[in-house]
Amino acid sequence: MARNKPPKAVLVTRFSALGDVVMTIPALYDACMANPGVEYVMLTRASIAPLFINRPVNLTIEGVDLKEWRGPLGLWRLVKEMKRRHGIEMIVDLHDVLRTKIMRLAGRLLSIPSVHIDKGRSDKRRLTRSTGKVLLPLKHSIERYRDTFAQAGLPSTPRFDGLFATHPATPADYAAITPRRPAGEVWVGIAPFARHQGKIYPPELMEQVIRELSGRTGWHIFLFGGGETEKTILAEWARKYPSTTSLAGQQYGFPAELALLSQLDVMISMDSANMHLAAIAGTPVVALWGATHPYCGFSGWRVPEENNIQLPIPCRPCSVFGNRPCALGGYRCLSGIRPRAVTDRVDAILAR
Repeated sequence: MARNKPPKAVLVTRFSALGDVVMTIPALYDACMANPGVEYVMLTRASIAPLFINRPVNLTIEGVDLKEWRGPLGLWRLVKEMKRRHGIEMIVDLHDVLRTKIMRLAGRLLSIPSVHIDKGRSDKRRLTRSTGKVLLPLKHSIERYRDTFAQAGLPSTPRFDGLFATHPATPADYAAITPRRPAGEVWVGIAPFARHQGKIYPPELMEQVIRELSGRTGWHIFLFGGGETEKTILAEWARKYPSTTSLAGQQYGFPAELALLSQLDVMISMDSANMHLAAIAGTPVVALWGATHPYCGFSGWRVPEENNIQLPIPCRPCSVFGNRPCALGGYRCLSGIRPRAVTDRVDAILAR
């Protein structure tokens, strides 16, 4: 139930995954702008804290190492510390997992009320079950976050227009990654990997996309990735194809990478954190979907439906997160996407 009087200071919790934390930004920044007299404290992992750039003046980011706050007693101490430091009067739980449930209980013991997100778990089960699917679009996660703030007496309307809408990136912001863009050059980002196999376009097909785009005169390709295996594959592609740079394994930091993302003409991504990062940076995104589906509520912020490349296979979606083995084997939902469909969508975006 919404409060009649907004709290003076709000503790907002969301610790993982990266893509889900990214999606808090439009709703969180909107809530801050709609309620300038309220102090918002975003509590998240220390490694993610630098993500919140160009933030409203009434938003503080508290990045923590959760290993230092182990167990129920540690979480109680963490909530107590946040109350002492910021005068917290409300907890807005955008995660609703065991850790944050314990934190809400700790808040109750400290006379701090709380609200928590409705993730629509039962609706997602109906959407992803093998038989009798209810194939209808569910509420987007950003709207679920917005609803949670409203429960706390902090309603807002969409005003957020991208991380760089009022503070555009300059070449100096991404100089550690690449020099200033030559006049007329087309910059394309490609993030070909994701955490789970059900979200990954077959590398041999993605390589065809890279071969086609990197071979175009005046085009430069930037490859994004994280793990050691990804680093090896992307480094090999960067060696094989002209005007191709791999960022995998580099520690440039969120501010520099977001600045570069904001300068891309288009980003090609899986259903992954890079899709969400590029979207909030204001870059057009071409997203490839396999076992998962935009209907689950995790599509990129403001990514139009025509930029979501997916096949109408009856078994889709089979998973919310892409972590279930393919029941038919081979992930035809991904291997059936033609590389030409990807490059054609890129061309359609650039032709606007």
